[in-house]
Amino acid sequence: MNGNGFGLRDLLRESAHGIGARPGKLALTILGTVLGIAALVVTIGMAQTGGGQIARQFDAVAATQAVVTPGTAEGAGGASRSRTALPWDSSERLERLAGVEAAVLMADLDAGGRRITSVPLVDPAAATQAQPSLVASSDQLLPALRGELATGRMFDAGHDARADRVVVLGSGAAQRLSINRVDSQPAIFIGEEAYTVIGIIDDVARRKDVLDAVILPLGTARADLDLTAATEVQVRIAVGAGPLLAEQAPLALSPNTPENVTVQAPSLGNVLRENVQGDINAIFLALGGVALLVGGLGIANVTLLGVMERVGEIGLRRALGASRRQIATQFIAESVTIGLLGGLIGASMGAFAVVGISVVQKWTPILDLGLVAGSAALGGVIGLLAGAYPALKAASLEPVAALRGGL
Repeated sequence: MNGNGFGLRDLLRESAHGIGARPGKLALTILGTVLGIAALVVTIGMAQTGGGQIARQFDAVAATQAVVTPGTAEGAGGASRSRTALPWDSSERLERLAGVEAAVLMADLDAGGRRITSVPLVDPAAATQAQPSLVASSDQLLPALRGELATGRMFDAGHDARADRVVVLGSGAAQRLSINRVDSQPAIFIGEEAYTVIGIIDDVARRKDVLDAVILPLGTARADLDLTAATEVQVRIAVGAGPLLAEQAPLALSPNTPENVTVQAPSLGNVLRENVQGDINAIFLALGGVALLVGGLGIANVTLLGVMERVGEIGLRRALGASRRQIATQFIAESVTIGLLGGLIGASMGAFAVVGISVVQKWTPILDLGLVAGSAALGGVIGLLAGAYPALKAASLEPVAALRGGL
């Protein structure tokens, strides 16, 4: 102590003594900040990690898939508009373009009242059951849709050219038709015509509806089901090839009237992905803010209770020459120290939690080290704000009233 009251060293010593005098209360006080900072680090870290996973999923499927559909053309006099037709060799034309890895020409078929069964006889009980859908496609269905076979094989260009009566079943359609293997060359019936099942598709990344469909070669559908035009071309492209495909595909499929071909291709900047990631970040930030508010209120509450319990001590220091400013500084130093301790512990726990969760989920953890350091410092800021009112309350006590134990 010097002639003007308590020195800086005295204030720091008294602050440290005030913090360590009640270890149990200190632990409970720090706990609120620890949970708040840890929640902030975990939520933001998981938002960044989750955003990375979302980006990976979008890049793996949405950013590498495009759909080409026929447009509409004006009729005579411009009075009516008719649907243009895609060329039957659309997939071959598109596969010649840069960035195109696979393309499949597809058409949704109308069974025309024909029943799809696995037995030649009409089962009255099966007549009321939902029927599998009918889809025609070229032979590049699996590469274009990222599909996998459960058993058997996919039909090829020869089946298509000869209009062979073969089909491939989606897993859902196979289950409905009670077919789970193809080594015995099972057949299904579309109306009265028999078609040999040569394969069963297990899963696809695009056009999930084909899993509940009976898939025929395009040539077979044209010969047996009067298919006159294809519905779309599903195109698998390299990342970043979307704008180029959107420019070149109409010219490749319809050189004279490219405006009659519609291309849905991903742009270089995926707006949907960015919006989803932004929404996730906003939700996690809100949760972290609530946790920090709870931690700050905990520090403020405990610090204010400490002021009330130490009224006599405050009065004695004021009587010995401590100024209002020094009393306020002591309590602010205590709350800032508590906040920093909580911030350091909470930031460390949050970082370990993000890494641990990512390891368990087999994700790549994404965590900004600046965020961890900033979160630790944020604990001190919370302590400063939370301790401001209790410090002012302590500084406003008159020495005589404080010594009497009154507020």
